[in-house]
Amino acid sequence: MAVTAGTPIELVEGVYAKLPARVAIGRRRLGRPLTLTEKILINHLVDPETQDMERGVSYADFQPDRVAMQDATAQMALLQFMTAGLPEAMVPSTVHCDHLISAKVGALIDMGVAIDTNREVYDFLRTVSAKYAIGFWGPGSGIIHQVVLENYAFPGGMMIGTDSHTPNAGGLGMVAIGVGGADAVDVMTGFPFNVRWPKVIGVKLTGTLSGWSSPKDVILEVARVLTVEGGTGAIVEYFGAGADTISATGKATICNMGAEIGATCSVFGYDQNMAVYLQATGRGEIAAAANAVAADLRPDDGAQYDQVIEIDLDTLKPLINGPHSPDRANRVGSAVGAEAVANGWPLEISAALIGSCTNSSYEDITRAASVARQAAAMGLRTKTDLLISPGSEQIRATIERDGLLADLEAIGATVLANACGPCIGQWDRPASENGQINTIVNSFNRNFPKRNDGSANTLSFVTSPDTVIALALAGRLDFDPTTDTITNPDGVEVKLVAPVGEVLPELGYDPGQNTFTPPPADGSGVVVEVSPTSDRLQLLDAFTPWDGNDYIALPVLMKAQGKCTTDHISAAGKWLKYRGHLENISGNLFIGAVNAYGGAVGEGKSVIDGGTDSYPNLAKAYSEAGIRWCAIGDRNYGEGSSREHAAMEPRFRGGVVIFARSFARIHETNLKKQGLVPLTFADPAMYDLIGEDDRINVTGLPPVPGQNVRCQIVKPDGSTIDFEGVHTFSPEQIEWFKAGSALNVVRRKVAEGQH
Repeated sequence: MAVTAGTPIELVEGVYAKLPARVAIGRRRLGRPLTLTEKILINHLVDPETQDMERGVSYADFQPDRVAMQDATAQMALLQFMTAGLPEAMVPSTVHCDHLISAKVGALIDMGVAIDTNREVYDFLRTVSAKYAIGFWGPGSGIIHQVVLENYAFPGGMMIGTDSHTPNAGGLGMVAIGVGGADAVDVMTGFPFNVRWPKVIGVKLTGTLSGWSSPKDVILEVARVLTVEGGTGAIVEYFGAGADTISATGKATICNMGAEIGATCSVFGYDQNMAVYLQATGRGEIAAAANAVAADLRPDDGAQYDQVIEIDLDTLKPLINGPHSPDRANRVGSAVGAEAVANGWPLEISAALIGSCTNSSYEDITRAASVARQAAAMGLRTKTDLLISPGSEQIRATIERDGLLADLEAIGATVLANACGPCIGQWDRPASENGQINTIVNSFNRNFPKRNDGSANTLSFVTSPDTVIALALAGRLDFDPTTDTITNPDGVEVKLVAPVGEVLPELGYDPGQNTFTPPPADGSGVVVEVSPTSDRLQLLDAFTPWDGNDYIALPVLMKAQGKCTTDHISAAGKWLKYRGHLENISGNLFIGAVNAYGGAVGEGKSVIDGGTDSYPNLAKAYSEAGIRWCAIGDRNYGEGSSREHAAMEPRFRGGVVIFARSFARIHETNLKKQGLVPLTFADPAMYDLIGEDDRINVTGLPPVPGQNVRCQIVKPDGSTIDFEGVHTFSPEQIEWFKAGSALNVVRRKVAEGQH
């Protein structure tokens, strides 16, 4: 399979060739007009004539067009793929090196340090990509989702990616779904992507954005309305006249942060803005092909949604969401200021950051730079650190050529590497800055505690890039750029005017340095070396199959109080270095979880000796003693990143069942993929009845589709409380459980020649 930096027109034409007939099948079978979501999904079904398509109920098999992996998650995904026994990936796939680069000094030095520090991992990813016909984007290429938008996304396509913000590609009308590595392995080995048929939430946009309001404010408002759980099990589809007024990269911003409401993905219908962006990024052939089937790349008139939210862009005001949760919304200015005072949050801003996969497009930077230019003309400089992370090498080269980086540096900005950096915890920040409670503002997507710099003292607020610039110039969280003034060095009160952006560069994009390495025509001779003494990489052993017995007398290793995201379960930051070494990274298991029995963080009581120890140590001790255990979460357990390490670590250390009031979609799937049993309480109040010294019985295994699992709390005095656990296993997923993992099933099928 030839791999180039971009989606071949032949692949796109193949998708479009079957689209009209597949859409007709969908209309006939469902007996109604179709949403865009349904059109794309039906076009990628393995069997559109017989596959059940009941929203929120049916499990369906899909054939995605491609797979994308970032370097932190690609390590485990490719270690799993290596065990499958295939000579190459069966669908177009790419690896993007963006997560392992720390932000400390500036782009040049930080990049050099990253290449030296991560050489072993980069060599592994480069050689394993070459061996298995996978495209490799080296360090400095940029953030995976910006690179995918510039090169691979196309209207009506379907992609999966091992990162929760894969839905960024929805800005070009693509159903792009964040998954764990095991799902990626399924697709790369030629097997279908199996997922529950999603519900469809419609967001009707009217009017036009203006002034300080931006696409970021659209998704911040949607997050306010739906909360971090409201999109779970659904694809969010944006439609209406207002949708067609937003640029393709603005649409991508909105789709990107749909991950923060738990949505499977988000998508916009094809329009002229997408066509123009495709042409500007050298994909005019794809735009022409999309124009030929444009009616089927938009929702039908009368399309039916499970829920509709209406947003008038004419009246939408700038928002700032945080801290601690991306749905905690306030109006910029006095509203967020009042909440800060009420909660004791510092109004003084300690740092301001622009970039991330959410907001690093040319349009984003031009809007921010327009504010910077007027500030410089009025004698203003930032009152706090301002850090800029370009989204891709193409963006960096273009904004440098066009003088935009100079505009930002003129008011005090520091330019970081083309990478995720502070957005994902790769911010090497001195304790003098985060050793006390402090407030930061950024244009990122997530704001969980410790998310950016590893410090629980840092309160992170998410807003648009242009608002970040304004707040950095004012130095205060409660500043409202639409009404407030700033005192310049001459003592004059000056007011910023609304930002002005350029959707596309007038001189075209400058591609910058070529950072893409295609695999050789024949990779069979490539040697992928993993040192047995490495502390960064470790070959995988298969998880053992289910032994056929019920789970009896399971101790509760961990019961989480409140929000327990994948950051709490398997922290990033300094732990990113171990993403390819399951044993070493298991040293972070549950270290961020708040113990519901007393409130301690990252530690609990041992059932072996009754003492207190860290959760990683307890899990290791239980595993070595042959003690199987369970863990308990609250609502939306596993929210956040797609990192499957948060499922692999409990499995590796002997966890067998995870209970919760509710699960985030990706994490629930990841648990099932690794052979664990995720169960929600049929009665959510049951969470409160489980004590620290209780044991749990889980009986009637394996789970039976449509039937709850029988469970029992056994108190220390021998008394019992029966309860039911609700599961979402399909017949195919039950086979994963019985085999010990989904990967074990894949290995068997490949060995039998079924791929």
